[in-house]
Amino acid sequence: MEKAKVYYTKDISSESLIKIYDALNVDLKGKIGVKVSTGERGSRGYLKADIIGPLVKKLNGTIIECNTAYDGARIDTIEHLKVAEEHGFTAYANVDIMDSEGEEKIPVKNGKHLEYDIIGTHFDNYDAIVNLAHGKGHAMGGFGANLKNQSIGIASRNGKAYIHTAGKTANPDELWSNLPEQRDFIEAMAEAAKAVSDHLKENNRPIVYITVMNFLSVACDCDSAQTDPVMSDLGIVASLDPVANDQAFIDMIWNSKEEGAKLLQERIDSRQGRHILEYAEELGLGTTDYELIEI
Repeated sequence: MEKAKVYYTKDISSESLIKIYDALNVDLKGKIGVKVSTGERGSRGYLKADIIGPLVKKLNGTIIECNTAYDGARIDTIEHLKVAEEHGFTAYANVDIMDSEGEEKIPVKNGKHLEYDIIGTHFDNYDAIVNLAHGKGHAMGGFGANLKNQSIGIASRNGKAYIHTAGKTANPDELWSNLPEQRDFIEAMAEAAKAVSDHLKENNRPIVYITVMNFLSVACDCDSAQTDPVMSDLGIVASLDPVANDQAFIDMIWNSKEEGAKLLQERIDSRQGRHILEYAEELGLGTTDYELIEI
């Protein structure tokens, strides 16, 4: 497999986000869904509306999300939309909670853990997708970026429970009593991300990947008591390959000389977080071999 191209800029601004999207040289047409985490009420690290808003507007895009499996302000559509408004997203675009009117199963091919992925029915309303992730640590996955944004992020509430339990149950009420081996959960995320990719390919719907690497906390934006960043902002990466884009983010954390980077490394490896990259590559979702192109 040839090396994937990963574009990179150190500058984090709405202008840089548009510039790096343009560097991908894709012409997304039709109805465009921009998958962003709206952030739990109380969290601080979620991607800010003033940074992502101008790109979403330029694409005439809709911000797309799904409800959460855990108890919080985004457990149901009405409250979730309130949080999206509080966090400034509705000032730039419509926000569509994709499982607000139901869910559908899409096949998982060659999976060890999942038979299918469960996503919101509204996902199929979009002709093209921008997977716009916030790179940071995560309490369960070790880290979150494009692969997590495509698996847990696009899954419906029940789909999130199904991935989190590596296929044991799709009932959010049974999630916490059915947690699997950690490695199985990491692999289930990769399988769900691949299912979304396959589903888009089969319907000739393109997807691009962008990760903004700022507010690098060991905790996720889904945590209402999100802790402070442990290292400096790294910049923005963008690619047509989600595995390469996540690998570039991980490599920057491992190449950092900052003391705080060790805390993020420890969080990621204590959760076997890097395994998602090799397993996603094994599934054929992308490659860990990339060329970094600074713009």
